[in-house]
Amino acid sequence: MKFNRILLSVTLVVVALVVQVSVLARLQLPGAVPDLVLLTVVGLALVYGPVSGSLIGFGAGLLADLAPPADHAAGRYALVLCVIGYLAGLARPDNGRLKSATGPMAVVVAAAIGSTLLYAGVGALVGDTAARHVGLGSLLFTAAVYDLLLAPFTVPLIMALARRAENDPLAESAGGGADVASGWLSSGTGLRIGSQRSGLRVKAARNRASRAGRIKGVKRL
Repeated sequence: MKFNRILLSVTLVVVALVVQVSVLARLQLPGAVPDLVLLTVVGLALVYGPVSGSLIGFGAGLLADLAPPADHAAGRYALVLCVIGYLAGLARPDNGRLKSATGPMAVVVAAAIGSTLLYAGVGALVGDTAARHVGLGSLLFTAAVYDLLLAPFTVPLIMALARRAENDPLAESAGGGADVASGWLSSGTGLRIGSQRSGLRVKAARNRASRAGRIKGVKRL
């Protein structure tokens, strides 16, 4: 991954995790908690593709696993977001730009439902039956509704920042250096062409002078 991708991804994931833990988790909404970290991973994966999306998802999930108040085994949510990031990255178009909001919203709903199912499934494998007591159906419904309501305010902004970060200033400066170099080359070529033209003009003047001399000599004779 490029340095600007890593820097932007880490910044967005940390900010999303802080907001989710300190604000969204304290709202005491019924059912699931709005998952801003999931939306961040989805937004980045839709721009960067499946490989980067899976790496970002794994890192974001691992931070969420370790962030207090962590009440589950470390690596559980990292696995979930790694899979979600990869699958969301598969929905990325070839040019990296989505033509309508229908695709991202469908990806958000699928990611909310899929992450809840995966999280509950991994929990069942390790003996965590909290989803059964809360009710898996209500968790799926509320997770999809909350994330879908939050997505229009977050996913487009995240995707815009990710596309902006793809315009590497180092590449632009390198391109400027190439332009400067081409300018130097063109100026050098211009000097050479100018010198050749001046040489041709001198030769032409000498030829005209010699011809004039020969004509004058003929007249003297």
